[in-house]
Amino acid sequence: MSVGRTLLTARRVLSQIRADHRTVALLLVVPCVLMGLLAWIFDGTPVFDRIGPALLGVFPFVVMFIVTSIATLRERTSGTLERLLAGPLGKTDLMFGYALAFGLMAVIQALVATAFAIYVCDLDVAGPVWVLVVIAVLDAVLGTALGLLASAFAHTEFQAVQFMPAFILPQFLLCGLLVARDRLPQVLSTLSDVLPLSYAVDAMTAVATQPEPLGSVGPDLLIIGAWIVLALLLGALTLRRRTD
Repeated sequence: MSVGRTLLTARRVLSQIRADHRTVALLLVVPCVLMGLLAWIFDGTPVFDRIGPALLGVFPFVVMFIVTSIATLRERTSGTLERLLAGPLGKTDLMFGYALAFGLMAVIQALVATAFAIYVCDLDVAGPVWVLVVIAVLDAVLGTALGLLASAFAHTEFQAVQFMPAFILPQFLLCGLLVARDRLPQVLSTLSDVLPLSYAVDAMTAVATQPEPLGSVGPDLLIIGAWIVLALLLGALTLRRRTD
C-alpha cells in the first residue's frame, strides 16, 4: 500500500463527488430530512430523544453504503477501474483511498446531521456533542467500508442496491433499536454480538443517556474500527478489475 497513491485516489473521488450535485444532496440532505421527519412524527413525546441518537448513526450508515457500493461498481462497469489497476495503483490503495474520500464526506455529513438534529429538531443528549459526531462519522465510514465490500459481488447497479437488505436489514433488526439485545432469543442475541451496527447503536445510546460516556463507548468504537479495517481488506481481496 502506498500513501501517495491512496491520497491521489481520495483526491480523484472527492473531485467526482463535488461534481455530482445529486450525490452531495443525498449525502448531506437526506439524513437531515429523515431526522426532521422522525422529530415531526414523535413531536411532544420522549420517543425522539430515546431513538434519535441511534438513528443519527444508522441513517448515515445506510446512505454511505448505497452511495459507495454504486459508485465503485460504476467505475468497474465503465472500465475505469481496470485502467487504474493496470498501472501502479494497487487494490488496497484504491479501497483505502475510497474510504478516505468518503470518510471526509462523512465528517461533513455527521456535522450537518448532528447540528440539524440538536439545534433544529431539539434532540436532547446527556453526553458531549463531539462524541456523538465521532460515532456518527465512524458509522458512516463503516457503511462506506461495507459498501465497498458489497460492490465486489455485484454485477449491476441494481444488484448493488439489492445487497442492502442482506447487509443492512439484519443489522437494523438485531442492533437493539427495536428490541433490547438482551431480550432477543439466545441465537439472535449471539448473532447481534457479532454485527457492527449493534456496537454503533450501543455507543450512541450511551452518549444519549450518560454525561460521561467515554468509558462506555471506547470498546464499541474499537470494534467498529476493527470492522472498518476488516471490510476494507476483504474488499481489496475480492475486488475485480471489471464486471463480465
